[in-house]
Amino acid sequence: MTIEEAYKFITESNKYGSVLELSSMKTLLARLGNPQEQLKFVHVAGTNGKGTTGAYISAILATAGYYVGRYISPAVLNKREIIQISYKHETSHMISSGNNQRKDTKFDKSPDIFTKYISEKDIAYYIERIQKACISITAEGLPHPTIFEIETAMSFLYFLDSKCDIVVLEVGMGGRLDATNVISTAECAVLTSISMDHMHILGNTLEEIAMEKAGIIKPGIEVISYDQKPEARKVIEEVCKEMGTNVAFADFNNIRIERQDLKGTIFSYEEWKHLHINLLGENQIKNAVTALLAIKVLQSSGYSITEEDIYSGLLNACWRGRFEILKEEPLFIVDGAHNEDAAISLARNINIYLKGKKIIYIMGVLADKDYNAVLKHTGKYASAILTITPNSSRGLSSKVLAQAASQYCSTVYDCHRVSEAVEKAYNIAGENDVIVAFGSLSYLEEVYQVLGITME
Repeated sequence: MTIEEAYKFITESNKYGSVLELSSMKTLLARLGNPQEQLKFVHVAGTNGKGTTGAYISAILATAGYYVGRYISPAVLNKREIIQISYKHETSHMISSGNNQRKDTKFDKSPDIFTKYISEKDIAYYIERIQKACISITAEGLPHPTIFEIETAMSFLYFLDSKCDIVVLEVGMGGRLDATNVISTAECAVLTSISMDHMHILGNTLEEIAMEKAGIIKPGIEVISYDQKPEARKVIEEVCKEMGTNVAFADFNNIRIERQDLKGTIFSYEEWKHLHINLLGENQIKNAVTALLAIKVLQSSGYSITEEDIYSGLLNACWRGRFEILKEEPLFIVDGAHNEDAAISLARNINIYLKGKKIIYIMGVLADKDYNAVLKHTGKYASAILTITPNSSRGLSSKVLAQAASQYCSTVYDCHRVSEAVEKAYNIAGENDVIVAFGSLSYLEEVYQVLGITME
């Protein structure tokens, strides 16, 4: 199979939609030999912060010398980034492992962490196997697996052949009926910030959404949670009690910020003193704390992770598209704030890092998002708002968004395309001003391309 044929098969699988149930995924994995049963996982669910929390956990584990698989969604900058492996700088020889090559690892003293995406060669190899399984499944009159089920199965096969020591596995949507929730070998479950999103699927109350997220909790598996709102916390505690497992909640009252600016943050939390993170944003500190508690569970389970690994891993963690500075003079920042909770966080970040600055927004959202709530929290900080239409079947028209934005800002431009919006923003902005592109993660890739920034 060629990569073109593989991508065609994946794309055509879009027509099977998104199905929240597990029987189809279990059938597919059974035909593939249940690769997930031979892997170990840190399972991560939540509304916001899954990616950053997973990035911190992966970086710390990789710094400690582990070969760490990571499955994320959605792709932001490269379609291959959803399946990746992080590892420490190596001096070693190569050994063959299935369709991949895995190094017989010996680590030097370099703190460098490398991340590689699944190759196109490997995508073609695994999709050919998966396609054959899908043909046999549909021949029996069973439903064709969805695109997310296919990509999740591909990740399991790739991580197994790559001999990953552990996989940081991110839920796609919800948790209880998400395709990732077929696993039974999690080392711990991690719940990041839970808030209102995907209400048409997950429920109209915070309690209902929290119940879906808490569906990844399994009997006897340690649970780590973000410092949740009371309604979500109560649900998590009840599920953990029912499952007979322990839960540790982060306590953000114990965070002590020592320095916070555009160069990074230094903070302390309980026994960890003077931690340094380069990822910007008010929530990144909270996500780091949640990751630290997960690492503590892994240490108690026998993973060899030193204090030096923790400090170095946090410092070297990278997660693109989240309040990330792309250019200077004028400052150009991108952020994935696409729902109300994330918009509140973005507003706080503007107050922390950009107070007193003239700010120009480039904004694009999906039609099923509460964009009025996003504008309510962020609109007042903008001197101008430039709207675009994301290149997605779910993308909200830039015209509709511009009409909504005009209620919060007197200067609004309907630019439609990203390239036009970036050009307009640079024409408006002075060298001491700030351009912030935010909203749906689905259009940020185009922002990077227009700015000429490498995406891998």
